[in-house]
Amino acid sequence: MYAIVRCGGRQEKVAVDDVLTVDKLTGEVGSTVTFPALLVVDGDNVVSKAAELSKFVVSAEILGATKGPKINIMHYRNKTGYKRRMGHRQPYTQVKVTGIKAGK
Repeated sequence: MYAIVRCGGRQEKVAVDDVLTVDKLTGEVGSTVTFPALLVVDGDNVVSKAAELSKFVVSAEILGATKGPKINIMHYRNKTGYKRRMGHRQPYTQVKVTGIKAGK
């Protein structure tokens, strides 16, 4: 069984025990978060109607914070002596999917 969920502005395909890297979430390590399901596939049974999807809950446990790769940015203007060097590392949160359940 797997589901397509929306997290951090992107859609991810998840199954139980998958570890995802999503945009930074508020919450402590070990706490549980839920994601809205956009599609659920269980063998040959595919659920895509909004009324049926509202019954499904995809829960995940927060494993910890991490950072993305370093991105170097260089601004330069010719003949003026203007140079700026900056860097950026996007903060992410790692979560482990603990269950895809039909609730209610």
